[in-house]
Amino acid sequence: MQFAGIHRVEIVLIFVMLAVIGLATLARRMQRPYPLILVIGGLVLSLIPGLPRVSLDPDLIFLVLLPPLIFAAAFNTSWRDFRYNLVSILLLAFGLVGFTVLCIALCAPWLLPGFDARTGAVLGAVVCTTDAIATTAIARRAGLPRQITDVLEGESLVNDASGLLALEFAVGLVVTGERPTFAVGLTRLLVLVIGGVIVGLVVGKLIQLAQRYVTDPPVEITITLITPYLAWLGAEALHTSGALATVACGLYLGRMRSVAFTTEARLESSAVWNTIDFVLNSFAFILIGLQLPRIMSGIRDISRMQLMRDAALFVVLVIAVRLIWIFPGARIAWWIRNRVLHQGTSYPSVRGTFLIGWAGMRGVLCLAAAISLPEELDNGQPFPHRNVIIFFAFAVILVTLVVQGFSLPPLIRWLGLAATEDDVHLEEREARCRMIGAALKYLDTVSGETEAKADHGRAAPLDDSILSDLKEHYQRRLAVLQSEAGDDPSPTASQLSAWRRVTGRLRSIERTTAMQLRDENRISDEVLRTLERELDLIEVRRKTP
Repeated sequence: MQFAGIHRVEIVLIFVMLAVIGLATLARRMQRPYPLILVIGGLVLSLIPGLPRVSLDPDLIFLVLLPPLIFAAAFNTSWRDFRYNLVSILLLAFGLVGFTVLCIALCAPWLLPGFDARTGAVLGAVVCTTDAIATTAIARRAGLPRQITDVLEGESLVNDASGLLALEFAVGLVVTGERPTFAVGLTRLLVLVIGGVIVGLVVGKLIQLAQRYVTDPPVEITITLITPYLAWLGAEALHTSGALATVACGLYLGRMRSVAFTTEARLESSAVWNTIDFVLNSFAFILIGLQLPRIMSGIRDISRMQLMRDAALFVVLVIAVRLIWIFPGARIAWWIRNRVLHQGTSYPSVRGTFLIGWAGMRGVLCLAAAISLPEELDNGQPFPHRNVIIFFAFAVILVTLVVQGFSLPPLIRWLGLAATEDDVHLEEREARCRMIGAALKYLDTVSGETEAKADHGRAAPLDDSILSDLKEHYQRRLAVLQSEAGDDPSPTASQLSAWRRVTGRLRSIERTTAMQLRDENRISDEVLRTLERELDLIEVRRKTP
């Protein structure tokens, strides 16, 4: 049976997703960040004869994959930490981007045969931005210290705007020969940045207002799914930065999630977005590996040996430029944060600074930018070295993802910078203690009668025994937290472990009993799903005091 052409998309999609499932499972078994395994796996699959060839469409990346992925990364970013590290982030997102384009434009004529400063600037603009998806996935899995992770994630979220602006100007310089003035470039940058942020905040505020009138979780979740596209496309329509608009919208709604969404929507949307984030991330990374045959087929006027040599030199140049910038940049950021903003930050260590410089992973945005280059100039001539630029971008992605990604964990251990229980966990424990303390304080001042009055007489007065049980429940939770923090020797760690083990068995017994009742036709599947949901929520709750 021969498949009709109409089924080709479905076949390719199934093939890619089956590969994603297998490679992601392998990555978990190997305890490696899944983006690394997906890129390598995609590269291996692309070399197997007879398998479907998958082409990367830039519009698929810019308009379909990137908006939800950037939104999800921004939504889960701490605004407090982002603001605290803003100076360091901006110096990387704008200063390093400009420095990279300038250095590659100057060095390309010396290192790469046939390149001039203009095509070198295009090449620099293509590879100047780090990837938010790759950085978040690899940095957290590699065990980077929290502050370094915050800076890297912030950089990768913001530098899309400056990178795409640099690409716009560099391509215009090659295609039309026009050289924009400094005033034009600065004005365009301000429009992109300020306009994008304003559009993102406006969309975020409108979504927050709309959610006030929606109490149905599926509808709330559907609204969150279209939100990144509203921000991105709205900004693009106004000729501002779609990436920055999506970041601003995600940061705002992430900050306001407690009041913008109902409890049910927060619980259910977390599972939905985790799945979407994984699927789109996986799809993006495996697509990178699958592009090699198509890229190589477009290069015919240069020997493979020379191509590999030039690519190796270029990759070394890209990594070196970042490391050259990172050390003075870190000290400039420290000076501004301490002398101007009075943040009181510690002087940047050589080890931590080097780690930030080494962790400059590129991703699918880099390849999409290269493939989006026009094929012809205004005079009808082919765009110079277009296929070579695409290959160099692929080489940078492959080396920064695979070599730097795999080397990060041992490098972190060698530098003695492995993450320990960071401030986030300490803050979480302190917040739990404060929350429980506030609840106990309320229970100490309330009685059954006053609680009934607080409900405007609509509820019967609480029995004192119920209030006593509530106090005991909160006191037990507080004791658990204090024991974990080492503030209270009772209950002991072994007692806590035993308590969690027994409660886990009790949930298993309840679940088995419910399933037996369903199998005996004494309850329906609908009732079983309700009971299982309650047990699932209790099981998740059991993992925290």
